[in-house]
Amino acid sequence: MRPYYDVVIMGGGPGGSTLAALLMKQGGLSVAVLEKEEFPREHIGESFAHPLIPVLEESGALAKVIASDCWVKKFGGVFNWRGDDPHVAFFDHTNTVRDGVKRFAMHVNRSEFDKILLDHAKDLGAEVFEETSVTKCELAEDGQSREVILKDGRTIRAGYFVDASGRRNSIVVDKKREWLSGYRNIAIWQHYLGGVDTQTLEGDWNIFREENISPIGCFAFRDGWCWYIPVKKIINGERVITHSIGIVTDPAILKQPGSDFTDPEVFLRTVQDVPKLRELIKDVRPVGDKMLTATNYSMINDQFADFDSRWLLLGDASYFVDPLFSSGVAFATNQAVAIATLLGHTSGTELTDQDKRGLWHDYDREWHGMAVTFALSIDQWYYAIGSDNPDSVYWNSRGKPADSLGLSHEQTFDALLNTSFTPDLLEVMTSGEGIDALDINGPFMSEFARANALTLTADTKVSLAPGVVVTAGPGLDIPGFKGAIPPDASLMSPEAQKAAAEYWEDPVANGDAVPDAVGRLLAVHRFTLGDTQVRSVDDRDGGGELWGQLKDGPVLWSTVAASGNLGQQLLVRRLLNAGILELDGPAAGSGSAETGTASAE
Repeated sequence: MRPYYDVVIMGGGPGGSTLAALLMKQGGLSVAVLEKEEFPREHIGESFAHPLIPVLEESGALAKVIASDCWVKKFGGVFNWRGDDPHVAFFDHTNTVRDGVKRFAMHVNRSEFDKILLDHAKDLGAEVFEETSVTKCELAEDGQSREVILKDGRTIRAGYFVDASGRRNSIVVDKKREWLSGYRNIAIWQHYLGGVDTQTLEGDWNIFREENISPIGCFAFRDGWCWYIPVKKIINGERVITHSIGIVTDPAILKQPGSDFTDPEVFLRTVQDVPKLRELIKDVRPVGDKMLTATNYSMINDQFADFDSRWLLLGDASYFVDPLFSSGVAFATNQAVAIATLLGHTSGTELTDQDKRGLWHDYDREWHGMAVTFALSIDQWYYAIGSDNPDSVYWNSRGKPADSLGLSHEQTFDALLNTSFTPDLLEVMTSGEGIDALDINGPFMSEFARANALTLTADTKVSLAPGVVVTAGPGLDIPGFKGAIPPDASLMSPEAQKAAAEYWEDPVANGDAVPDAVGRLLAVHRFTLGDTQVRSVDDRDGGGELWGQLKDGPVLWSTVAASGNLGQQLLVRRLLNAGILELDGPAAGSGSAETGTASAE
């Protein structure tokens, strides 16, 4: 182990190993990965969402995973929650139906999958140290590095430190995590032989049956919900298909008579009584003799990155949400793309210090917005199920209003105005009917209504608040999913849509069909008042054009609305919510603006 690395990553899971691989492919930085366990090792989270695939392609790991025998191709989900027929959806359902190209993810044996990714980072030149625990990490006296103290007493220095260690409280953050949802879950699971695949379920609703393609199966019951995932494992030296069967429930329910799901007999009896699922597991037998458990509390750190202190949080170390839609690894690896991009640009000389700080701010706040929106979306789902199950202790303790969370309404407002309801989640929840089909009293829709409650009439004037600073420069593309078509496909040219479809036909062979995500920057405007900053991506919500109107004084809402840019109208609401704009504001010139890196303007 060398005494200094440009980047030290604590944690060799998918997020940490992918970041190491991306940094090595990008070049120019020395990287060490410190992993406390020895791989391979078991881990929860065996089914993924499709935004993972482009990251693995870009890191170079996808071809290695595909060449292995530890995975099953996954095309979407079956969610049996309300009524007789399950909700079903392909990944990126609308575009899959439109262009006929199926987006895919994977069900995996995590012990093998994670090792492939970590070994890949090592193959690319990252120095990987397993069974190496970090006990402390402090800013060095010179302020230009961090001092990383290992459990065995060794000390190394890191130009930048990335905590990708999972759900423990971070060693670089002073505050404990806040609740992202107001409920507490526990997951209990085991692998079984003899199960039947979810796509074999009968019914006209089953879009996976005809082509025999695999979805994840999720099935609700009185005390929670069950997952059902095909997992390839090696049992007695032979590769076989097992099924991971899990229950997600409230820990308090385990204390009720007959509900201790950590008892293998009680567990099996319970899941074999769950509608639809019972048709698949009549003859299953467990691989192990004990149930596995893990807490699944939705929590979030107040801060994901600190430019001056030279640290970042990645994956579950930053936030984790309910596992309902298999989002964790896809989010973590796309965070790795963002970190690789900002560290590449931070270590370079082409950007000013102000621009570099802006990228770090983007990573922190934009990923916060993703976390908040996704958590509220899942709470909205739970609320709807609770409404149908008034006698269920589990469902009626979930999906409560956001007042119970450790989030300010200002944070929630900006997240909802700046990020959309996840299209795949919306497709499943509403069976394709769209956001208007959601219960208006649920957590997401309540906060969404609050965020949009401000009434702006044609003669309403908006102006910059005193002390506002406006700058232009580069910004991170977050979430920046490669190969993605936006929910409003009209925002992307037909040629780009065709290229995205071509990419998904074979991401390894067609990796160059669409632009890479790593290194990509966007043109943004930043509206700053004290410690509050709202950014606008110029080609999405017209921040540059809005600034051009506002810098000369108050602007009529009718003038903003006349542009026809809905993104710009949402930007105005975000700025009003943040106190950066005022209604019926003072005379022209009361807001100050510095061009900063926008001197060309």
